[in-house]
Amino acid sequence: MAQTEEFGEELADFVRRVAELKAARSVPHDDLPTVLDTAIFELDHVADQLWPWYERLTATGATNTSSADRQEQQLLKAIFQRLPLPVALIDRETVVRRLNFAGTNFTGVRAGYATGRPLSGFLAHPDRAAFRSQTAAVARGDGDRSLTVHLQQRPAVPVRATLTALRPSGEPRTAVLVVLQSAGARAPSAEGGPGPVPDLGETTRHAALMDLLDAMTTALLSGPARTRAAVLERAARVLHGRFADWVVADEGAARLCRTTVLGPADQRDVRAGDLEAQDPAACPLVVEAARGGSTALQVRPEDPDAFGRDASGAPVLVRANVTSLLCVPLTLDRDGTVQGVLTLFRTGPRLAFSMAEAQAMDLMSRHIALSMANLDRR
Repeated sequence: MAQTEEFGEELADFVRRVAELKAARSVPHDDLPTVLDTAIFELDHVADQLWPWYERLTATGATNTSSADRQEQQLLKAIFQRLPLPVALIDRETVVRRLNFAGTNFTGVRAGYATGRPLSGFLAHPDRAAFRSQTAAVARGDGDRSLTVHLQQRPAVPVRATLTALRPSGEPRTAVLVVLQSAGARAPSAEGGPGPVPDLGETTRHAALMDLLDAMTTALLSGPARTRAAVLERAARVLHGRFADWVVADEGAARLCRTTVLGPADQRDVRAGDLEAQDPAACPLVVEAARGGSTALQVRPEDPDAFGRDASGAPVLVRANVTSLLCVPLTLDRDGTVQGVLTLFRTGPRLAFSMAEAQAMDLMSRHIALSMANLDRR
């Protein structure tokens, strides 16, 4: 019991030092490197001293754990959550096991959403392979590593990722502790970060989708369209901006023809003309939707070539910084005939498409397909 009390005193002293580090975030920028070095030293202390100590206590303790021991275990978890630096615990495949509060603020991703997903999926495409490789090296015991990466939601800001090995109690495999910090910038904080993605109420989300459905129905019924391409353009303009940053419309199924491309006015990396010049047959997502007739919803798409490449040979999804997409076939209910395909992109920090939004888009796609089919009967 004496060892347990000593361990508790050490943890309490560590918590006090963490509180001092939190207060030090307001020091002048020139002094911040010293503060960051101190924070990393404290993390090393947890990994090298406190955690093995805790493992020894749990291995030699009695089977009936006392309430004090349980409180200390909870305290250890609380320390992880309250560390002033963004910290994540991942496995050798970069799958997130824990993400602390500072980490959610820094990445803009809720901890509940991040858990169970690869941390590499939140990075820009060019950095993912290097991050996975360095994580595997640390996990197999090749020593600590550090590299510069970029978050997909903020690709212009370099982020320094420091990786160190950690063996959780009672587990056969080594985990990896990742510390994130802005490279050459001030230490991240809850006030300075982008903040966690807001969790809007179900009523608000439903009302927004109902407004979108009403706008789409109004557009499709506002006077007869002369061509199928005109129907697609009307639908694309309803979806553009309020529902998606990019809207790409392709007519047909066996022989696809691109009719409409609408994108952000301030997009510098890729222009609407680049997507207009694409051959839809070179876009695997579009071809699969046209043949299979099933909606594709992807969040942080893994395959950079899923929507083909532009004239320069660069993947469209990478150049446009696409963080989520919907690829929806325009299908008639009665016979399953595909009239065309709508592809929607959301980019940067915008909230990813949800299942509810995908269902609403599926409903609108049937209305659009019906409007296109009605032109053939005139």
